[in-house]
Amino acid sequence: MIAEKLTQVMRNIEIAKGNRNRYFDENVKLIAVTKNHDVNAMREAIDHGVKFVGENRIQEAMQKVETLNRSVEWHLIGHLQTNKAKYAVDLFDLIHSIDSERLMAEVNRVANKINKIQKVLLQVNVSEEKNKFGISTKEIEPFLDSVGQYDHIHLCGLMTIAPHYNNVEDARPIFRELFQIFCNLKLKRFKNVSMDWLSMGMTNDYMVAIEEGANLIRVGTGIFGQRQY
Repeated sequence: MIAEKLTQVMRNIEIAKGNRNRYFDENVKLIAVTKNHDVNAMREAIDHGVKFVGENRIQEAMQKVETLNRSVEWHLIGHLQTNKAKYAVDLFDLIHSIDSERLMAEVNRVANKINKIQKVLLQVNVSEEKNKFGISTKEIEPFLDSVGQYDHIHLCGLMTIAPHYNNVEDARPIFRELFQIFCNLKLKRFKNVSMDWLSMGMTNDYMVAIEEGANLIRVGTGIFGQRQY
């Protein structure tokens, strides 16, 4: 079942890429979101081509790392509390959810201790929902200016979570807005910053996100089915 769902997701990615205009030429990286799915399901997905896994909770990821017995790239896609930065830096290849300078400073401090350059994304709350983490679009450039003082941080892109709309087309303007910002930032220089990755789109809206420029998508239910709580 997982193999079949994964095949369908990959087909959908190609369809969405085909709907892009000629400006878009980047590949799309699929992050399999494994929250509340066991290591057997993860192994099946990895054995059928998944190379990147995304976890929301550090403790759950730590337990899985010990037993997974597969080589993958680990992404933290959930909110990161400052007091858990040391665990995140030790475990994750890419942290998607940097949303304050205080958090970035702590990640930098911990990364410095283990001589690691931690790759991160800046989480942007494009829709400015009160119940979502992330900075506003107006705060992006001042935030990027501040990254230069943190030599153990490489901020390599942006991330957003669109509201859950019944009609996925309603998410399109949000994805389009962040892509335009992303493209503009590519033309500017900030120390310790590169605009390589635009992480947006989940199971319900990843095709629209790809059409609007996403090159990192986060799909869980679309691969594994409903989560087991």
